[in-house]
Amino acid sequence: MKPSWTFETKFWKFGYSLVAGIDEAGRGALAGPVVAAAVILPYKTYPFRDSKTLSAKQRREMAATIKREAVAWSLGQASPEEIDRLNILQATHLAARRALEGLEPKPEALITDYLKLQVAQPLLAPAKADNLSFQVAAASILAKTTRDGLMEEYAESYRDYDFASNKGYGSSSHLKALSQKGACPIHRRSFKPVMQGRLFLEP
Repeated sequence: MKPSWTFETKFWKFGYSLVAGIDEAGRGALAGPVVAAAVILPYKTYPFRDSKTLSAKQRREMAATIKREAVAWSLGQASPEEIDRLNILQATHLAARRALEGLEPKPEALITDYLKLQVAQPLLAPAKADNLSFQVAAASILAKTTRDGLMEEYAESYRDYDFASNKGYGSSSHLKALSQKGACPIHRRSFKPVMQGRLFLEP
């Protein structure tokens, strides 16, 4: 199934002209922040789709297009410390609300990828929305490219964990480094594979 404007049209019929798409990246990672993006696009057909189905080059090119053509876009994140304190679901909601707060003009309605946010605006949260809505797909691309860039920067400081390649997810090399080196400061210490590390390396 290709993204379309089907869900936005449901809101437009009721007079909500500014509808934003929201998605996140990094929810299942063992290290680094969770990043969310909110996007309002002009009405037209786009090549955007779920960021996980695109190559890194395609994502970078599409992210540049989104930033250039969007009516508005914004990013938000929640830190590993916030993830550990709140839990990953609540931290993901926090990142999404931060992205929403930074969006200007403010949207009148929202579409998310199954994120049932507690917000003032009416909201649709279908599963797999990044495959169904151009705007949610665009948000998924911005969130992933932003988070990937952050993890590549962290890789320079924490060289043992191969963050440039695994982006904080539980690859075999990452899990091996955890078992041998323990956790570094950007690991999510509430996540089981991290807790099983032999020691914590404090900053």
